[in-house]
Amino acid sequence: METKIIVAEENHLNRLDKYLTIMLNESRATVQALVAAENILVNDHATKNNYKVKWDDVITITPFEEVITDVVAEDIPLNIVYQDKDMLIVDKDYNMVVHPGAGNYNGTMVNALLFHVKDLQAIKGEIRPGIVHRIDKETSGLLMVAKNPKALEHLGDQLRLKTVTRKYAALVEGVIPHNLGKVNAPIGRDPKNRQRMKCVKGGKEAVTNFKVVERFEKYTLIECVLETGRTHQIRVHMNYIGFPIVGDSKYGIRKTDTEFGQYLHAKTLGFIHPTTEEYMEFNSELPEYFKNKITELKNG
Repeated sequence: METKIIVAEENHLNRLDKYLTIMLNESRATVQALVAAENILVNDHATKNNYKVKWDDVITITPFEEVITDVVAEDIPLNIVYQDKDMLIVDKDYNMVVHPGAGNYNGTMVNALLFHVKDLQAIKGEIRPGIVHRIDKETSGLLMVAKNPKALEHLGDQLRLKTVTRKYAALVEGVIPHNLGKVNAPIGRDPKNRQRMKCVKGGKEAVTNFKVVERFEKYTLIECVLETGRTHQIRVHMNYIGFPIVGDSKYGIRKTDTEFGQYLHAKTLGFIHPTTEEYMEFNSELPEYFKNKITELKNG
């Protein structure tokens, strides 16, 4: 249903998206999406989010038509470890793609979410899960999912501000001699292979901290803490310093134990809840195949 707002004198020269976020009680992300789609008009003309509203401007708002996304809901087992009206936490299996894409339109975590979660709100016009961040198909562990635009914006802002706690367990090739390390190397597309990422000059800032948990004869178990969240970041950074993830067929020195993909697990996730504003932290145990591998290495 179309809504019209006439700008009052006290709001003269306020930025459009900030003004409407308050007036409509919507998230800024939703308002910006409406402006970009020309569902918000000022004096019957499309405009931009940074437009400064004028006294007596007439703003017309047409909400997104809520449509069901063409992604099919599928009854796929899903380990939801926490859920409330705003968000949920999923502990993803190692061999599950997060989001549908070329070659993976079915069997993804999103297909499963659409089946198991019935109170997903419209995000940018579609009834779909708000995937806040992703982990690779062959990486297991914890993921945040927003149920509504406000939660998606709030959690996304925390990621951008680097305030989310993200810890990973990784088994790497080689014996790391020092107990602590920090890799600060920008990541971008590999100019020779667009399917890979690489530490390159001019790439996006990427910082990974790690500490050694246990050393074995030819391998090292480490804990990685992310400051940034670039595509394949841990895999690229550990390969860059000469200790690639065991079983990583894309960045590893050799293919090892690829039956379970790379030995990389998102084990800790901490954040401020988008509504209660309380800090929450979740921990996930290593998958059985990962535990078995550690036991095998300990036994020589």
